Amino acid sequence: MIAKKNFDVIIIGGSYAGLSAAMALGRSLRNVLIIDGGSPCNKQTPNSHNFITHDGSKPDEISRKAKEQVLKYGTVQFLEDFAVTGKRVENKFFITTQSGKKFTSKKIIFATGIKDIMPEIKGFSAAWGISVIHCPYCHGYEFKGQKTGILSNGDSAFHLASLVNNLTDGLSILTNGKATFSSEQLAKIEKNNINIIESKVLEVEHTNGKLENVVFENGEKISFSAVYATLPFQQHSQIPVSLGCELTEDGYIKVDFAQKTSVEGVFACGDNVTMMRSVSNAVYAGNVAGAVVNMELVQEEF
Repeated sequence: MIAKKNFDVIIIGGSYAGLSAAMALGRSLRNVLIIDGGSPCNKQTPNSHNFITHDGSKPDEISRKAKEQVLKYGTVQFLEDFAVTGKRVENKFFITTQSGKKFTSKKIIFATGIKDIMPEIKGFSAAWGISVIHCPYCHGYEFKGQKTGILSNGDSAFHLASLVNNLTDGLSILTNGKATFSSEQLAKIEKNNINIIESKVLEVEHTNGKLENVVFENGEKISFSAVYATLPFQQHSQIPVSLGCELTEDGYIKVDFAQKTSVEGVFACGDNVTMMRSVSNAVYAGNVAGAVVNMELVQEEF
């Protein structure tokens, strides 16, 4: 039960970026409310990698420990709920949750992440984050030397292929239709003995998310240990846009080096602002956001 209604800062999103911001603010004795609905984008991912001191940890173990440490700071509170509306009146923000609770704050931090839009491929979503993956830095080492696919086309597929090619000799690009590479890109793909498969993908066969085969429209079935995929996405929360926050051409919330959005008093950090989706990057961005928000409050009060 959250009895307090007015806060210095409301953080919407209580995963790695939001908790990191909350720690910086809690250590500065700021009254903070974290609102989180408990649906992180990596909820299916079995292990987190490439984050020093936590390499190989389960993602929920990292967030659980982080939450436990953050809430030791008595001025920070955590509400399991979804923020559904937000508005600004003069220098105060008003947030309403799905359960009807209402809160106000001087500053707001969005650590809301993004929502991946899954393709209509049977089995794909069940394997997402387990063996159908997005990042060679987060997952690539675990599939080194194994037969690997890249479900993408054009520039994004070429970029991924250049990274993944260092990890395995058994690489194929699944363009899911006519390939759209330039002649220069095709020459490099051929030079590195990377196979291109243009037949449409119908199904990802798996057992408990562990990839076994990719089934194609032409009837072919090919075994893979992992498939990288680039997916379209949407912002998990529409409140930043409703407040007037500008988005980039790619659909991320536009922020500066201090995690400030285009709206005064509104900050954003984590997967909602960058394509660099990793726990370590989210923690860094959250820490910056928390520190800069505190500095703004200091300057306003001192």
